[in-house]
Amino acid sequence: MRWYAVDDLSAEETARLAQALRDMEFSSGMNGLYWLPVPEAMLSPVQREHAADCGPYALGLELEEHSLRLELLVRARGRLRCDCVRYAGPELRAHMIAYLDQLLTDLQIAG
Repeated sequence: MRWYAVDDLSAEETARLAQALRDMEFSSGMNGLYWLPVPEAMLSPVQREHAADCGPYALGLELEEHSLRLELLVRARGRLRCDCVRYAGPELRAHMIAYLDQLLTDLQIAG
């Protein structure tokens, strides 16, 4: 699995991030797992074609007590296995990492 990881976070920082993710309604229903939505404009042609049946699309963010891991696999929330489930390309990967880094900055989390 490919990940973008940030470690050495304090418990207070991860709690603050968890609250922000819940406030943005990114909760998955599983403790410590959140879904970061993929912007529609950044979907691959196959993902756009499958969006009605397989979407919405998201990257999983796993939050632990002192770290976080952003999974770089674009998941189809409506279906577990499909050709549209694939790793983020370079542009989407850069966008989502920058998005997460900006969120940490906004929350004054050093990371």
